[in-house]
Amino acid sequence: MLELTSKMRVSINLIKPYIDALWLEKGLSDNTLASYARDLQQLHDYLDQRGFTLVSAEAHVLMGFLATRSQAGIQPRSLARNLSSIKGFYQYMVRENRLNVNPAALIEAPKQGRPIPKSLSETDVEALLAAPDVSTPIGLRDKAMLELLYACGLRVSELVALDVSQLNLSAGIVKVFGKGSKERLVPVGEVAQDWLQKYLKQGRPGLLKVKASGVLFPSNRGQHMTRQTFWHRIKQHGLTAGIQKSLSPHVLRHAFATHLLNHGADLRVIQMLLGHSDLSTTQIYTHVATQRLQTLHSQHHPRG
Repeated sequence: MLELTSKMRVSINLIKPYIDALWLEKGLSDNTLASYARDLQQLHDYLDQRGFTLVSAEAHVLMGFLATRSQAGIQPRSLARNLSSIKGFYQYMVRENRLNVNPAALIEAPKQGRPIPKSLSETDVEALLAAPDVSTPIGLRDKAMLELLYACGLRVSELVALDVSQLNLSAGIVKVFGKGSKERLVPVGEVAQDWLQKYLKQGRPGLLKVKASGVLFPSNRGQHMTRQTFWHRIKQHGLTAGIQKSLSPHVLRHAFATHLLNHGADLRVIQMLLGHSDLSTTQIYTHVATQRLQTLHSQHHPRG
């Protein structure tokens, strides 16, 4: 059995509590948590060879680690994740009063291209929306949430924070408070409106613990649902629907934008609906639509 030095024990014992905190606070997947732990273990090994620990490392040493990774041919996206792991770890260390100063605070991430968002086909979306058991209050709630998410392209944080007062079904509008508390009005389609009406009459009353509550989509405790809880609900419904792709609440937001674009919606309209402050953020969806057009062309054109 490998005998650990006291220096190694201190460093390794710091990583696990941070990974546990990530799981509790952010609900990250096992794969993501494993990647973060691996990044920090590699950093620990690098530091140990140079006489440092995770506690004693300074900014120039951390930059040396990233430079070594870059010279080894690691891609910019992986380097950015390495840095994200390091920055998050040291923010946690400062927060927990294990360090007074964050040595990674001023280290900048390498430049990288914006990733093309994962999306679902319209067939996959229909299967997912049909998955909840609408004969139960919880199933009816989940159905209404999924329909509203796909109808409006909301961020998950916006969806779970909704109050009844933000919903105006007679006008077919939902008032959303996005990033930076920016307010926007988003139209709600007729199908989503119908399911919301049904949920408000038949599902929500059975979930409320306090009758005077304004929470639109209460959890089992009658409070606003957490993002992590809704993420787990979507994964469960994805399994019921037989969807093999990796699912997250953000996938429906991407599907909303991509399907609108595929059906001819203007990019600036999609920008407004999504609440993007910069059109360049929305333009990533044109790559998704272009890929679809290229695939259709190659499949159906006689000289494809």
